[in-house]
Amino acid sequence: MSITARPVIARPVGTAALPGAGDLVSGFALESRAGTHRALLLREDTLRVHDLERVFAGESEPLAAFPFPWPGWKRGEHSVAPDGSFAAFSGQRSVRAVGAGGETLWEYRHGCWDPGHPHTGDELQVCPGIESGSCRVSNDGRLVWAHVPGDEDEDYQERWVVLDARDGKELARLPLDSVASGSNHLSHPDGVHMGLGIGMGQDGILLHWGRWDGETLTTWDVNEDIDRILADVHPGHGGFLTLEHYGSDITLHALDGEVLARFESDTLPPVSGDEDDDPPYFDYVCGFVDAATVIATTTECDEDPDHARHWLLGAPALRVPGRIEYPEPVDSFARPLGDGSWLTHDDERGLLRRWTAASGPEQ
Repeated sequence: MSITARPVIARPVGTAALPGAGDLVSGFALESRAGTHRALLLREDTLRVHDLERVFAGESEPLAAFPFPWPGWKRGEHSVAPDGSFAAFSGQRSVRAVGAGGETLWEYRHGCWDPGHPHTGDELQVCPGIESGSCRVSNDGRLVWAHVPGDEDEDYQERWVVLDARDGKELARLPLDSVASGSNHLSHPDGVHMGLGIGMGQDGILLHWGRWDGETLTTWDVNEDIDRILADVHPGHGGFLTLEHYGSDITLHALDGEVLARFESDTLPPVSGDEDDDPPYFDYVCGFVDAATVIATTTECDEDPDHARHWLLGAPALRVPGRIEYPEPVDSFARPLGDGSWLTHDDERGLLRRWTAASGPEQ
């Protein structure tokens, strides 16, 4: 039997027009550190970096713009140093650091994400494969964590590497058992730990956590259930959220992977109100609005934008959700910022919207 959710009123606190901003809500273009939120948007072979607070204040010019090293390469997840001094790009055959003036600072070469395709020797050649990796600059700007394939003599075995941000030197590596379609990194608010989620299509998802203390790489995985998406990290105590691959539940874990709480999507009321209808399932984006609140959505299974539903769950128990009521139609996912607000995107009008809750769910 489904639960009854009380209404929670959404209050608009900002609207901005920013081309490509839909990726902030449904992709990995949002990079947050220590209360700052940056949009990393790739346009016309340039990675443009925008501060969200300035965007909502009406500033359309980027803080920085980095030329993309490989025209035509559309994949990979990239990162920018906290001080904006360089960008780390995840390419098809290398990770490359590019300075604020567009100069290459260093390059870490690796095997091709499409090993079955012959190379012509052209450094700018983009192979047709759809696989890719990701990288992330640490919160202190000293390290670059990267998910890459190995070389041919290593049978292209994928690995997780820690690179020195000054010169790209490999400091440590973890061999992986993954065969990735793509991946994403998630920085822990403590500035020490890094999370890695590796999507393998129908073969599931692998999750890893790691830390580098200057001498030793310590890692652990959360792979007993290989169908969990790494979604977000708690802004306070450091637990993290995962989503079951097909949206059947949201789970809160301790950093070591222990399950602290779980909420099943089939306890939400069906769109029609008919208990005999198929139960709803969560979209693949969720996270912490603040330390006490999680937001999740069921837009894809709702089908009708007029019925697209967003939910607030009290943390850490993940129960007694409230259904968000907006003053206007909203049919996108919701991307929380951890500061009490969240983002949605109006694709039709190209508008990024920011919201807070006038009232929250019970704990």
